[in-house]
Amino acid sequence: MTLALFTIPCLADNYAFVLHNTVTDDCALVDAPEIAPIEAFLDRHSLTLTDILITHHHYDHVEGVEYFHNRFGARVIGAAADSHRLPRLHVEVAEGDRLTICGEDCTVIDVSGHTIGHIAFHFPQSRYAFTADSLMAMGCGRLFEGTPDQMWQSLLKLRALPSDTIICSGHEYTAGNAKFALTIEPENPDLVARVADITAARTEGRPTVPSLLSLEIATNPFLRADLAQVKAAVGMENASDTAVFAEIRARKDRF
Repeated sequence: MTLALFTIPCLADNYAFVLHNTVTDDCALVDAPEIAPIEAFLDRHSLTLTDILITHHHYDHVEGVEYFHNRFGARVIGAAADSHRLPRLHVEVAEGDRLTICGEDCTVIDVSGHTIGHIAFHFPQSRYAFTADSLMAMGCGRLFEGTPDQMWQSLLKLRALPSDTIICSGHEYTAGNAKFALTIEPENPDLVARVADITAARTEGRPTVPSLLSLEIATNPFLRADLAQVKAAVGMENASDTAVFAEIRARKDRF
């Protein structure tokens, strides 16, 4: 059985995600950027939270955690390395830890870079990976705390997941990310086609998140920094993969 997945727009451009086991009625929330839209969704579908998963400490991912814990008594799960700046955790996790969430196995992946202690949650049976601000649709998070090598290694972990993994990232940044990606690989046919799809989706008010990992691998410049054509595109044919990633990230910061 695949867990039902719901994407909930929050704030100006954030997403929260709800997982629901329709057999057991267990229900999990991944990140809580804002109370009102999440609560409205839960109430509309008569769902009771059993778990709250936190990817990292930024306010636009944790704002509603304590409220929903108090309302539902849900256990709160987050990174042990980040526990000093997260809402109170009931389960502290680290790289490689395995959990049972909504009746399904879930593996924790350390994806530090955007922040130190940022984690992702992978549900192999349902093929979901909740990556928040590490791997994003057409992009990756700005390096507020980590190094380029940390983020590159984190992205390689995520790139190694099965290609049919559904990447559930934290923001609707895809259109802007796509414009930047075209400055790196303007002749990539997969990228050109995806940009057209993104433009149509946003024109119609549809979210571009989640996205397939296979599509990210084909079009996301931050996952492609080790490819010869990308190194050539930035004039760094003989540079290390990390150096090329750092250059692409620096260009995006200035874009």
